[in-house]
Amino acid sequence: MTRPLIIAIDGPSGAGKSTLGRMVARALNLLYIDTGSMYRAVARAVMESSISQNDDVAVGSLASRVDIDLQGDPDALRVTLGGRDVTEEIRTEEVTDLSSIISTIPAVRRAMVKRQREMGQRGAVLNGRDIGTVVFPDADVKFFLTAVPEERAQRRFAEEREQDPQANLAETLADMTKRDRRDTTRADSPLKTADDAIIVDSTGLSIDEVFQQMMAAIEKKSGGSPLPDHRQMTNEK
Repeated sequence: MTRPLIIAIDGPSGAGKSTLGRMVARALNLLYIDTGSMYRAVARAVMESSISQNDDVAVGSLASRVDIDLQGDPDALRVTLGGRDVTEEIRTEEVTDLSSIISTIPAVRRAMVKRQREMGQRGAVLNGRDIGTVVFPDADVKFFLTAVPEERAQRRFAEEREQDPQANLAETLADMTKRDRRDTTRADSPLKTADDAIIVDSTGLSIDEVFQQMMAAIEKKSGGSPLPDHRQMTNEK
């Protein structure tokens, strides 16, 4: 029996992983797993507990126990924590900052990787920073999305400004640079390109153009097997 299709999408912040991951999952009718949301949920759990964020052992233990689930289709993904919908709560700047910190804790990463593997066995599109290198090193197709820092920061700034009109582009770029450094230098599962990953530089390209590149690569990797018609699914820019 052929194993369900597993597609890994890695890359730094602002590279378009979430948007493109949803589009690919929708086009191929696959489960979409936003692994970043899982780390955000752990961060939220830490904030709601009496645990110090500096206590790696306690945070790692909490990550192994907390009930995190992803529900819904790619365009309406809901994140639950202990059965409670926290989709909006985990998008705050405070949660984002803490998730970046706790994601460097080895015990937290081990707990999340275990869950991601369990969820992805049915076939899925997963995005994150160590999907193709650690979570699913045998994924059928691996992508590494990137773009110049200034463009990635501009994309993230546009998102932040929707929630906070006072958002500052320079601060966004500085925060992103700090996040990039933390992700690429952490001891456990650092962000890096898998040897067999397809590198896609989206600098100057629209979401539609990058999506078309990815779908063409997936079709080529699948040996030319016909894929669902995705030409009408690319109106996002």
